Amino acid sequence: MTGRFRAGGTVAVVGFAHSQVRRHFDRPLGAVTLDTARAAIADAGLRSADIDGFVAAALFPTAGAHAVQDGVSTVTAGWLAQRIGSDPRYVAGFQGIGQMSGSVAMAVNAIAAGAADYVVLHRALHNPAGGYHDNPATAIAGAQQWTAPQGYSGPLSMIGLPYNEYLQRYKADPAAMANVVVEARRNGAALPWSYWYQRPITIEEYLDAPMISDPVRRLDCDIPVDGVAAFVLTSAERARDLPHPPVYVAGYAGSGPTPPRLPSHWPLDDIMTGGAATARRLWEATGLRPADVDLPQLYDGFSPFVYFWLESLGLCPVGEAHRFVQDGGIDSTTGLPVLSGGGALGTGRMHGIPQMLECYLQLSRRAGARQRTDARVGLACQSSPHYGGAVLYTSEPL
Repeated sequence: MTGRFRAGGTVAVVGFAHSQVRRHFDRPLGAVTLDTARAAIADAGLRSADIDGFVAAALFPTAGAHAVQDGVSTVTAGWLAQRIGSDPRYVAGFQGIGQMSGSVAMAVNAIAAGAADYVVLHRALHNPAGGYHDNPATAIAGAQQWTAPQGYSGPLSMIGLPYNEYLQRYKADPAAMANVVVEARRNGAALPWSYWYQRPITIEEYLDAPMISDPVRRLDCDIPVDGVAAFVLTSAERARDLPHPPVYVAGYAGSGPTPPRLPSHWPLDDIMTGGAATARRLWEATGLRPADVDLPQLYDGFSPFVYFWLESLGLCPVGEAHRFVQDGGIDSTTGLPVLSGGGALGTGRMHGIPQMLECYLQLSRRAGARQRTDARVGLACQSSPHYGGAVLYTSEPL
């Protein structure tokens, strides 16, 4: 590992705030983001003037043709930095896939390098009026001309293809996925900020949901929402003087470039090969192993991602995730609590926020009645294993 930076607990998360999650806010997204960021700063025991770093990922995650306007449909780090009332030294935006994991890496690097002392990291999600993936285009040019006119475009087709491959290759019962979605909704229903608060579902309701892109049902997809979360990060040394137990960033890893394919073409072999490489980088960056993680929070923007992450990370054997969930392997009370924070399926399309937030709340002992006494090492994933990233958190420095 000579020459490589290891986070190893040099940087910690020290405060947070989360807005309510709604289908549509009755206020501009920027206004809610300002309020949420200020609440996170106060939660960390700081003032706005103390913040000298801002990091965000401003991707507006729709395949449709909606306008992107800073402060309205997205909120960049620069927009927030201009309005929070501080004199920042570091302002940066993450542009890749894996918005929360990539932003955490940027914030950690900035603090470790001395570019900033206190960093606010936020993610603001917007649900535009009308159909989320509506596209008024009447002609398609470029690579998409070979797929979009035939109806193969956007994320539903993208995930439907490898999920179908998985079902056929491993003789998996599609009904097993009900265990993933029901678990996410059960946990999300316990969170007051969740869009699905007090609205769990049954296996029968999952199986009755309409098919959208076979074999993907409507309830296999997270629901587009308006929502904001913000976190405050600083050095482990400064964290000792702040009011809440710090949660340390042990390390992180992002996926490498994907093989060149037609747009939205994700073969199962690409996902699993790339996912294995992402996992290898994660374990090498921290010295930890799958058995060390007692709070794995897997990304579930589409439910098949849970299968892919379980197997890529080595939390169950390849080809066995469908049996693992069917046998109670992800039951938060008796198994691996991979969706104990509700995930995207249980809270709304919040792009990795539920995973990071659950790690922070549990490891800082701030989860209230949901507190898990054995939580020491948390893992927050985002997007697909071959096209996203993951961060490891610990309650004590490594």
